Amino acid sequence: MSIALHGRRLPAFAATYTVRQRLLPALGQHTNLVRRWQSTVGTGKTGHIEAKPNESILFVDNLFPLKLSSLLLWRPWKAQHDVPELLKKLDRTSLGMFDPASLVKRAIPDSLSVNITEVIPRTKEGGAYVKFTHADDTSASEIQAKLSQALEQNPIKPWFSPFRGISTGLVLGRPWLEDLYRLPKSRLRVEFVPAKDSEQPDELSQESLYSVFRQYGWIADITSQPPDSKVLPKYAYVDFVLVKDAIMARNCLHGFVLQEEGSKAATKLRLSYEQRVKPHNIWKWISGHPRIVIPILAAFLATFTVIVFDPIREFFVKLHVQRSLEFTNSKLYKWLKRQTSDILSLGKKHGNDAGLHALFNHRKDLIDSIKSSLLESVDTFVVIHGPRGSGGKELVMDQVLEGRKDVLVLDCKPVVEARGEAGTIRKLAFQVGYRPVFSWANNLSSLVDLAIQSTTGVKAGFSENLEAQVVKILQTTASALKEVSLAGRKKDDHDGNLSDDAYLEAHPERRAVVVIDNFLHKSEEKGIIYDKVSDWAAALVQSNVAHVIFLTTDTSYSKPLSKSLPDRVFHQVTLGDLSPQVAKQFVVSQLEANARSDEKAKEAKNDNSGSPLKPDGQGRQDLQELDECIEALGGRLTDLQVLARRLKVGQSPKKAVSDIIEQSASEILRMFLLTGNKAAGEGADKEKKWSAEQAWYLIKEIAKNDSLRYNEVLLANTFASSTTSSATNPEAALEALANAELITVKSQHGRPATIRAGKPVYQAAFAKLLEDKVVKARMDLALLTELSKIEAKNIDKAEQELTVLASLPNAPVQASERVNYLLSKLQASQRKIEAFDKEMGGLKKVLAEEA
Repeated sequence: MSIALHGRRLPAFAATYTVRQRLLPALGQHTNLVRRWQSTVGTGKTGHIEAKPNESILFVDNLFPLKLSSLLLWRPWKAQHDVPELLKKLDRTSLGMFDPASLVKRAIPDSLSVNITEVIPRTKEGGAYVKFTHADDTSASEIQAKLSQALEQNPIKPWFSPFRGISTGLVLGRPWLEDLYRLPKSRLRVEFVPAKDSEQPDELSQESLYSVFRQYGWIADITSQPPDSKVLPKYAYVDFVLVKDAIMARNCLHGFVLQEEGSKAATKLRLSYEQRVKPHNIWKWISGHPRIVIPILAAFLATFTVIVFDPIREFFVKLHVQRSLEFTNSKLYKWLKRQTSDILSLGKKHGNDAGLHALFNHRKDLIDSIKSSLLESVDTFVVIHGPRGSGGKELVMDQVLEGRKDVLVLDCKPVVEARGEAGTIRKLAFQVGYRPVFSWANNLSSLVDLAIQSTTGVKAGFSENLEAQVVKILQTTASALKEVSLAGRKKDDHDGNLSDDAYLEAHPERRAVVVIDNFLHKSEEKGIIYDKVSDWAAALVQSNVAHVIFLTTDTSYSKPLSKSLPDRVFHQVTLGDLSPQVAKQFVVSQLEANARSDEKAKEAKNDNSGSPLKPDGQGRQDLQELDECIEALGGRLTDLQVLARRLKVGQSPKKAVSDIIEQSASEILRMFLLTGNKAAGEGADKEKKWSAEQAWYLIKEIAKNDSLRYNEVLLANTFASSTTSSATNPEAALEALANAELITVKSQHGRPATIRAGKPVYQAAFAKLLEDKVVKARMDLALLTELSKIEAKNIDKAEQELTVLASLPNAPVQASERVNYLLSKLQASQRKIEAFDKEMGGLKKVLAEEA
């Protein structure tokens, strides 16, 4: 047999277990129950319990643990079969008195004239259906009332429920014995279906539902179907306080047919358990108040980051400053270095060390001055300024800080040249040893911020801008530097009772040293980095946490540093070019050291074979011309090192210097004359604050005169009236050319006074460029073209003013002097243009004839 459900024919499954008991007529009472549990699922069985005439059904609850089926989750479809097997085992033990059949027998007193015909357990609902017959003169409701009264007077409590006894209820409907995996809930879904197929069921009111269901327990709420709902059949929700009451109501009233007063048709109740949807008030409030929740969440994440990651980052910064994990600081490396010093010393290291030793002897006073400043408790910066290649970093790292621990080097060049904010943060973190750093997370946070802001209208604040992240890294580094400076402090010191700040002020030699290299490198691109680094350095020296040394090639370093430390005088050290005598000593010392290393190498290869080599300073006759070559080359350290390397490979001094000058001329031509020209594209003009005509003017004039007056250059037409849009400010153009190292601006009494070549070798390179007829003709032609344009503009202005004066009525006498002045100015400009055109004609002829 099958049951129709939503148009489908499904088999009806039911598990019933019969308890047959034999009554001995002679005794006239119940005998021992002979239990025989057998499954009746199968052929000819429906999903409902049918009652014969004079036969009724009771539902007895609390016979099984309510969660017993959940213990058999691994095969829930077998639960109805497993329980009887379990009960058989209980029956064979001393606990047999607690099995469900015994409880059913004990619950029905002997005074009731009933005959139990069948017991059908419902394990997942914790009870059982009891089918019984009774006499005709006694109704089933009377038997139920007497049974409830007896259980109230003599409660029967199973072993798993010591505080609640079993209870019974008369089944009024038609129970459905389903074995679906639907666990009991405190909410019942009551569907109103027609009692007959031809009738339309009525939706019961809440008053009627209350009167029907209240007898089974406390009702928390009754919810009717919304009036605009089109779901069929109609339904209502009945929420009980206790699950056991919902179980009793469902098993007693499923299939119950009733007719509300005043209604025409009867209604059948179809009951099922329903999972109550929790209100989720907390989540509802959170999702409904994003303007409050999102900032709180952002603050929580920030606090979590500070608590968890900041100590880890400070630890790695300390390791980076103290160089605890570097292999070169290990005892093994130092031992290997001592054992293999003779082998490792071969090569060009000797030459470099000897040359730098000669340089440092020349600058010994500067080195002692910087060292003494690190031993004083003066809260100011040490600024070492010099052109590129003047040996500033070597002087600081190899002499001033030689053998000193706790040194942090922050190179601004890779930080500023990094691409994007993520790259900048990553490079800055690498410089100070700040890790872990999640530079990619800020891009993701920005997307989340954008999504939240577009949906809620409020910015979440998950992402941080570049400025905030730079400040965070520098603050963490400052905390780590303070711990490093206090690392050598002991409690038993004579000043151990001092505070941290007082101790660091009293012991400046204990402070860490921060070296900021390449300060103001490309400062026009990422000025925010230098502003924050300057403020951070000022905080370090003012709080006595560390000494700070700036290495810069920019002449305008005082501007950003004065903003951060306005009331202090910097300890400034200026590095210039070497004098000819020191420059020659530097080159010769490198050559002699190289000769000695070659001699040692040859002796190691062939012991006692051949005569020792003479040092290059004595054995090479061409070194006699070194004085003349160094005078042309100048005293820039990097150029001297290039000269020494060329001499080591066998080049003569004149040939080496000639190659260096020619290479410098090519470099100037490529960097300042071609890329700065308009032919290079408008983008180049927009990026540079100077023009190629201005650079050529300086090259041409400095080649003729070693130095130029600063103000004289500002008044030149090429600077004062430049036609290039990005080079209209003459002082900015000179400053940009000085930063690009084409020129050097010398100051006098705090003001710019003279202009010289950026490097000594550039003086010869300028002259080399003037010797090239094609380059000279091309650049002179560009310069004269610009001067012609300037004069043409002057003529246009004069003509416009003359037109205005001519329009005055009656030609006033007072304007005659102004007219004569404008006419003379117009005539002078015209003569200049004619001269320029004549000169440009000759230059064009040179360009046409020369290759």
